[in-house]
Amino acid sequence: MKEFSPIKLPLSHDVESKKILKKTILANKALAALNEVAKIIPNHNILINSLALQEAKDSSEIENIITTHDELYIADLDIKHLTKETKEVQNYKNALLKGYGLVGEHKLLLKRHIVEIQKELEQNDAGIRRQSGTNLKNAQTGEVIFVPPQKYEEIESLLANLESYMNKPNELDALVNMAIIHYQFETIHPFYDGNGRTGRIINILYLILQELLELPILYLSNYIIQNKRDYYRLLQEVRTNGNWEDWILYMLDGVEKTSLETITLIQDIAKLMKETKHIIRERLPKIYSKDLIEILFSHPYTKIDFVVDELNVTRKTASKYLVELEKLGVLQEVKIKNSKFFINVELFNRLRRGI
Repeated sequence: MKEFSPIKLPLSHDVESKKILKKTILANKALAALNEVAKIIPNHNILINSLALQEAKDSSEIENIITTHDELYIADLDIKHLTKETKEVQNYKNALLKGYGLVGEHKLLLKRHIVEIQKELEQNDAGIRRQSGTNLKNAQTGEVIFVPPQKYEEIESLLANLESYMNKPNELDALVNMAIIHYQFETIHPFYDGNGRTGRIINILYLILQELLELPILYLSNYIIQNKRDYYRLLQEVRTNGNWEDWILYMLDGVEKTSLETITLIQDIAKLMKETKHIIRERLPKIYSKDLIEILFSHPYTKIDFVVDELNVTRKTASKYLVELEKLGVLQEVKIKNSKFFINVELFNRLRRGI
């Protein structure tokens, strides 16, 4: 197959058909509702921790990096000797949050930021491809699907063009731009590894850059998993016959559906927090505090150190709190590598169901 060269952005033709315009309105409405609903949980860490870990799991699963929710939340406690797959998922979460911090600090999404994100993701300094030979194959047949740009100079030039496109305003709706940017990045395929996961991180960072979201809480990976064949098919159809409409509609549908599903998840978490608050305040008034509730919901797995540090109490007191909460049925004690942890049972079960 011939080497494929992505076109320079912006596009030379109009891609906002009537179908796209109609779907754009629905997707933006759902996204705006998500942004508003997120405010019902004032402690941002509760949502960021929960949803970033879920996204890390789902995005990695697209690349056949499989881990369980138990492994995932244990990894968030910095337990050593994790599986290779769990470490990769944890690296994804760290890369995502690094990108969130960079966009928040610079109010830009630059090429060098993308390189830093990919470095955090892959834990190496390989950087942008300098050697030829990269191609994308059908996992089942081994057939080469397409060959991305091979020359380092061309990759650099295309990334510079993409950087300019991401950071300069244009006439297209931001969600349409997100779909175009995602296609372009995946087609440039600038790194040896981690292109798919890096591209999915760019999606959320671009929405934050465009001020459509305040927090990194909209993740399309679960939608892509459920519609994986269409994802790869439509990417390829843009490359081979310029089928932008179906690709953009696919991405807009993902934004709309994922926004609505995430709204339900956030509302469920808020409801659980309220119920847990009521139970503890009624049954254990001496240990109840707003900070304690937030500790229990910031991590599905809680450890004594969290309570000691956040509540400024002794380990003995922290241990007493956690044991009393276990007796109440709010927490469940587990032992991991000779250490004790406490699972927020209802929160864990809700997150395990996903969005």
